[in-house]
Amino acid sequence: MQVLEKAYGYITREREGRLQVLVFEQNMNGAGIQIPNGTVEEGETPLEAVAREMFEETGLTYLAVKELIAQDYFNHYSGALQKRYFYHLTTNEQRDSWQHCPTGVNEADLELTFYWIEDEHDVILAQGHGDYLYRVLARVKN
Repeated sequence: MQVLEKAYGYITREREGRLQVLVFEQNMNGAGIQIPNGTVEEGETPLEAVAREMFEETGLTYLAVKELIAQDYFNHYSGALQKRYFYHLTTNEQRDSWQHCPTGVNEADLELTFYWIEDEHDVILAQGHGDYLYRVLARVKN
């Protein structure tokens, strides 16, 4: 069985003394609320992939990778086995929400609407996207 490597990013910012995490919704029905993520391309490390994917998906120009917070194997609903890498990144982004058309391969006609959450219970994330959110929130609060 082929394993598909995926890089996920919990992008955070501090706003008025509170930690906020970036999430988005697509203009296509059924995708749910997600965190930025993408496929690790051939010849690329997961760290290189997360930096590239976060820029392509969000359009943010300043992102700093803090650390890898988890990696696991996940049975995606499509039937693919994924090896997932979850990173914590920070930004100084001031906008509270924005729309962006991702620049990656196979993302034509996609428009993503980004906004910030402060608690893992603020929204219901798509399956698998919130699996390690508590680790980001707990590390910053401690």
